[in-house]
Amino acid sequence: MKYKIRINPVAISDVQLIKEHIAEDSPDAAAKFGNTLYSKIENLSDFPEIGTSLSTRINIKTDYSFIVYDRHLIFYKVEGQYVSVYRVLHGARDYLSILFTDDLGESKK
Repeated sequence: MKYKIRINPVAISDVQLIKEHIAEDSPDAAAKFGNTLYSKIENLSDFPEIGTSLSTRINIKTDYSFIVYDRHLIFYKVEGQYVSVYRVLHGARDYLSILFTDDLGESKK
């Protein structure tokens, strides 16, 4: 089964910010990063199980899975016929707080 890809607007913003940061040193590297990252996301339409379940890494039950590209983690969920990409975050960030805290600072667990 081929899944449809949905990319959350926040994830698109994440990618834009990452590309802007990379472009400060190399616009070509920023373009290559974006192209490769989106190719990896598109690959999820055929192979959504390729990622690692976040629940295997933390002590929280969650539907998030992730794949790694460079130093970044692409967080997604398989939802029916869709693979929904929620965030693209640098691995050094506190991604658990980002994923599980809403805009008001309240836990989403």
